[in-house]
Amino acid sequence: MNQEFEKIIEKIRAYSFKEGIGKLTIKQLSEKIDVPEDKVYEYVKDEAELVEKVLEFERDSFKVIFDVHNFEGVNAIDILLTVSKEMAMKFRNVSPALTFDLKKHYPDIYQHHIQARIDFIFKKIQINLEKGIRQGIYRDDLSIELIARLYISRLIDIHDPNFFPPEKYSFEMLFNVMFDSFVRSIAKPEGIAYYEKKRKEFKF
Repeated sequence: MNQEFEKIIEKIRAYSFKEGIGKLTIKQLSEKIDVPEDKVYEYVKDEAELVEKVLEFERDSFKVIFDVHNFEGVNAIDILLTVSKEMAMKFRNVSPALTFDLKKHYPDIYQHHIQARIDFIFKKIQINLEKGIRQGIYRDDLSIELIARLYISRLIDIHDPNFFPPEKYSFEMLFNVMFDSFVRSIAKPEGIAYYEKKRKEFKF
């Protein structure tokens, strides 16, 4: 992605996390982020393409976690803790307004984004489960595919504002409880002991 356009996308993404962007035109959005309208049109032809680029950037922001960290030979629980901490930091300010706007105004683009993100996380969780079992810290009777799917469903659920009203449950609270429950459900006693020791060093 062009460096100039990436900076524009970062501004749009920061704004959209709090306010949503589904109902805004490029003209309105340009005014909100203080970027000339014609500058945005140098890179996208319309609002739909802009939304696609913002969501693509969001997916790339998650994937880069695995590029920055070298997880070769690392304890599976340490990998989960590192990735989850990074994920919590990157997406802690996401507003339910963003999801609502996108589902309402760009349902096909939003669905493609969600499916692409699910597919990526699903593969990574499967790899982590396989590694944890090999390392002897996860239970060896786990159904890897089923557990990976359950993890995905939990991630989706904690973003449901109807089930978890944001004014009552913060993302940090939900993610913390979900993550803790997940690790304890898959780890052996020695894995749980290791997790409890290492978790004190991590703050989501």
